[in-house]
Amino acid sequence: MTATNSTSVFRDRRGPVLIAIMLSSALMAVDATILATAVPSIVDDLGDFARYPWLFSTYLLAQAVTVPVFSKLADMYGRKPVILTGIAVFVLGSALATAAPSMTVLIICRVVQGLGAGAVQPMGQTIAGDIYTVRERARVQGYLASVWGISSVLGPLVGGVFSQYVSWRWIFAVNIPLGLLAAVMVVRNYHESVERRPHRIDIAGSLFLTAGLTMLLLGLLEGGTGWTWGSGQSLSCFLGGAAVLAVFVLLERRAAEPVVSMHLLSRRLIINAVVIAAAIGGIVQGLTSFVPTYLERAAGATPVVAGIAVAALTIAWPFASANAGRIYVPYGFKASIALGASVVTVGTVLLVLVAHHPSVWLITGVAVVIGAGLGFTAAPNTVAAQSSVGWSERAEVTGLTMFARSAGSAVAVAVYGTISNAVIAGRSRAAPIVDATAAVFWGVLSAAVVLLIAAWALPAHRRATPVTPAP
Repeated sequence: MTATNSTSVFRDRRGPVLIAIMLSSALMAVDATILATAVPSIVDDLGDFARYPWLFSTYLLAQAVTVPVFSKLADMYGRKPVILTGIAVFVLGSALATAAPSMTVLIICRVVQGLGAGAVQPMGQTIAGDIYTVRERARVQGYLASVWGISSVLGPLVGGVFSQYVSWRWIFAVNIPLGLLAAVMVVRNYHESVERRPHRIDIAGSLFLTAGLTMLLLGLLEGGTGWTWGSGQSLSCFLGGAAVLAVFVLLERRAAEPVVSMHLLSRRLIINAVVIAAAIGGIVQGLTSFVPTYLERAAGATPVVAGIAVAALTIAWPFASANAGRIYVPYGFKASIALGASVVTVGTVLLVLVAHHPSVWLITGVAVVIGAGLGFTAAPNTVAAQSSVGWSERAEVTGLTMFARSAGSAVAVAVYGTISNAVIAGRSRAAPIVDATAAVFWGVLSAAVVLLIAAWALPAHRRATPVTPAP
């Protein structure tokens, strides 16, 4: 596909492809949060209240651990079959969920949905990296980032509307026509040329990677909630996961076509990009998970107003991302990423300072600052990692950064939850939520410091050349 100037990313024949990957990405993003407000209706219908958290954790877990595997397959066989497979699996899980007779079956359906999301999630950014130039990718990544941000806010609202006025089963039913529409748009508009040659799929590596990541992420997701951190379950997950991943590393060194190329992780740029992505996940998770409750409980905000305050993050993000190319094209990726990380750090410092003064307006202003910083950081970080490799490794590198962001979010959930619970348990005040949230905001600031260090530690990069991508 040929490229044109950055103002026409929707106007040429690539436009329908971008719309298709935005639609499919929106479905995956919404489904991660849409059940939040529908839980009471689901429990009333299916029962088994104690197991409802698994509706969220199993989806996120299945999605996260399969991203590296599907990304490698995309580098081997092309992006199109992988994204279509992911959409098909996701639609299948959604269709089965509409008729789920029990909580156990619904949880299994969520696993199936998560598997599909694991294929679709990295493909959107990878395809964008294939069909758009370096200069254009910042704008396109901004659109994709806005899809994820807006979807995370709209998800609970849409779920509440369906569960209250129709049925919670429509939450899954609506995915079927939208998923089919996205698939048809991909089939009709996205065409790629893939070199056909024999491949040796790293089955053993894929299994060990998936098993190891599953154990570690399960320990993080359930630790402190499903079981205590010092329990046998936690120790089994962490120690067992570490042992399985150690075996995985040994296998990858001998594999003909490893699912994760070890030489990529020896590159300073890739390592820093992974750390930056993980830090971004931790920062975003801290804001989206704790700010709404903080504003509702401490500032008296309604759920809608609290959601709007968090949505301010997604307003500044795509605007900054769309303009990041004006910095990294002439001055290099490090200039944009370091600038963005510095703005994010300033924003998180402000977040800590205003924590004991609950105000919707203050939090909204801080969210705009942090969102702007993330816009100058996240998209250039992805583009820099993609631009450092060829087509045959682009999906793998994209998958690594996206997995790192998911892992950073999972770690953040565990750490922030532990901090919040510890503060609340140790306070006798009538409204401990402010102190607990302030402590969480310190954790967000710590993630921002990690982001800042990793950004400034990036290798000095030559100016980004706005070359036309390969067909």
